[in-house]
Amino acid sequence: MSDILWPEKYLPGTTDNFVSNEVIVKGLSASTVWPFLSTATLWPTYYSNATKVGFDHGAGPELSQGVRFRFTTFGLDVEAEVIEYVAPAPGQPARIAWRAWVDGPEDEALDVLHAWLLEDLPGGRVRVLTQESQIGKPAIGMAQSKPNPMLNAHQDWLDGLVRVAAQQGTK
Repeated sequence: MSDILWPEKYLPGTTDNFVSNEVIVKGLSASTVWPFLSTATLWPTYYSNATKVGFDHGAGPELSQGVRFRFTTFGLDVEAEVIEYVAPAPGQPARIAWRAWVDGPEDEALDVLHAWLLEDLPGGRVRVLTQESQIGKPAIGMAQSKPNPMLNAHQDWLDGLVRVAAQQGTK
């Protein structure tokens, strides 16, 4: 199976918090799931922890390479920029990753890389992997919390993404 491609700064195990969530689902494909992930304005319809999605310079609602956008999550107003965007294609996994940040004093600032991989598997299955690597004092607090709130929130995101893709596929 394929892996997330990590810039050195965000390499898992070297940052303040890292989470990894994955589902493998039968009856869906990367191309069925992709529109619900790559269209950021849809996130709030299936993931309650992402709200107020907006775009810079007339971009959106679909993400693409280099697009700057913003959203609110965990009560934080997050700025983001897509640094990797590879739509689904036969024989290759779909990839999307964004660098996200929260500016502010040292105890509030965050620097994050959030990456997704959607991979078609044999037998009509799809693998959806999301991983996030975080730098900053708020990340340290999340890493020390049990359970890690980021791990649980990303599982909710995955579950919602798969649910909405499956529902659309049955319409």
